[in-house]
Amino acid sequence: MIRVTRRRLRLLAAACALVAPLLLAALQGAARAGDGPPLTRIAFGSCAHQDLPQPIWDAVLDYRPELFIFAGDNVYGDLTPGAPAPLAEAYARAATLPGYSAVREQVPVLATWDDHDYGSNDAGGDFAHKAEAKALFLDFWQIGADDPRRTRAGIYHAATFGPEGMRLQVILLDTRSFRSPLIPTDQHGAPGKERYLPDPDPAKTMLGAAQWAWLRDQLLQPAEVRLIVSSIQVLAEGHGWERWGNLPRERERLFELIAETGAEGVIFLSGDRHVGGIYHRPAAGPYGLYELTSSGLNMAYPAAAEAGPLRLGAIYGAANFGSIDVDWWAREVTLAVRAANGEPVRRVRFALADLVRRAQDPLIQEGESPF
Repeated sequence: MIRVTRRRLRLLAAACALVAPLLLAALQGAARAGDGPPLTRIAFGSCAHQDLPQPIWDAVLDYRPELFIFAGDNVYGDLTPGAPAPLAEAYARAATLPGYSAVREQVPVLATWDDHDYGSNDAGGDFAHKAEAKALFLDFWQIGADDPRRTRAGIYHAATFGPEGMRLQVILLDTRSFRSPLIPTDQHGAPGKERYLPDPDPAKTMLGAAQWAWLRDQLLQPAEVRLIVSSIQVLAEGHGWERWGNLPRERERLFELIAETGAEGVIFLSGDRHVGGIYHRPAAGPYGLYELTSSGLNMAYPAAAEAGPLRLGAIYGAANFGSIDVDWWAREVTLAVRAANGEPVRRVRFALADLVRRAQDPLIQEGESPF
């Protein structure tokens, strides 16, 4: 029997961190050259506390994803003023977790952050220690020295996979580095007003000018499916926690940008909430929009209850990860929230054609039960 020591785990984690970016680079290169297969199975998740058990990684690996997206709160290590140690220690601890490391070793990964790996709960652009947090993020995810994220503000990033006609673009937004302050609620904890109120101030921003310009450029790139990863929810209504609805003019700007650029195939992926769910906005620009929220990998809120005017079925309040299955030949997409054992507990399937014209009813819609 091989004795697994802490030192062995650290060495394994370090090796994983070195290998995974090479796998991702190889996948991107082959896909962009058109001589590699298209992506058909993508998994993602958020909210993984490094000090709590993470058994869900077995189910993630059993799903056999071709790409895994870390959608934020990938560790919990809020910074104290002038002291980055808690966040650095959180990353160090995460690197020793066998399941976490196995995914990074065996599956190409992409990542963005949310508040707890940005450094402070609900923090935005005025957070004083975002430079320290960014340095830790880039090092943990082994972002290369020549990557634009090393020299520009924020961590927004995009990558495209697959041959022409089967291109899948992943756009990872940074909803922290530039976001304007939010308006605190006037009824703390009240349903629909739990923590924040919508702020219609046109001067407020979610992404900042440079990231908005970059996003426009990305939406003009050719792709048949686009996964826009936002750490906070985009479509969700009915709650007063963090969401794009806190800055409603910015959310409308996002919808308008999708319409103006003619971008097709947009699907939102989000986390943050410690619950999972699927959302659909039937009339948003040239076609309807879907959002898949997966949260958390080990941080869940079983008692959650909220209105969901755009949600398909109920929320799911146990540990979960999200999956996106693209059948390029049948021209269909299936979104699912998957339980800790890998079983789909919320699912919707729709035609790719629904993402290039005004959306129609999904082919399959399931709320409270698996297949």
